Amino acid sequence: MEHWFDVKHLDIDRLLGEWRWLCSRPMQLVALNVFADLFVADESGNIVRLDVAIGKIETLADSNAQFRELAENPENRRHWFAETEEQGFAAKGLIPNEIQCIAFNIPLVFADPGKARRAYIADIYEQVSFLGDINRQIADVPSGEKVTLKINP
Repeated sequence: MEHWFDVKHLDIDRLLGEWRWLCSRPMQLVALNVFADLFVADESGNIVRLDVAIGKIETLADSNAQFRELAENPENRRHWFAETEEQGFAAKGLIPNEIQCIAFNIPLVFADPGKARRAYIADIYEQVSFLGDINRQIADVPSGEKVTLKINP
């Protein structure tokens, strides 16, 4: 569990660069899961989860201490940190280092009608930035609608 909280080496401003449309306030990185969801403290000390896969934020706790206590709960670890999925991917050899995450060839925000989604190891900064850009572009699109994305190299 402690590896989720080992984030001091990561640059929160760089991670949130493409997410300022959703997280405009100053934030401090507290934890992250293997899929690059960010757990951040806002100016008031509240712990907020940025689900980078679907572009949503939710407040989880009033303080870092409360968040760590809640993270001891197996159900919260399953939901927040995808502990079971992390273990499953690790068994398949997908074990990111401290600046990597598990990504998917088809982002989870999109339907996968052909079940062709494959997991791979990605640079965390590139992945979080990529997902921030995609989610910004589709933020106001109703669920199920077709979209045209603009991806700049």
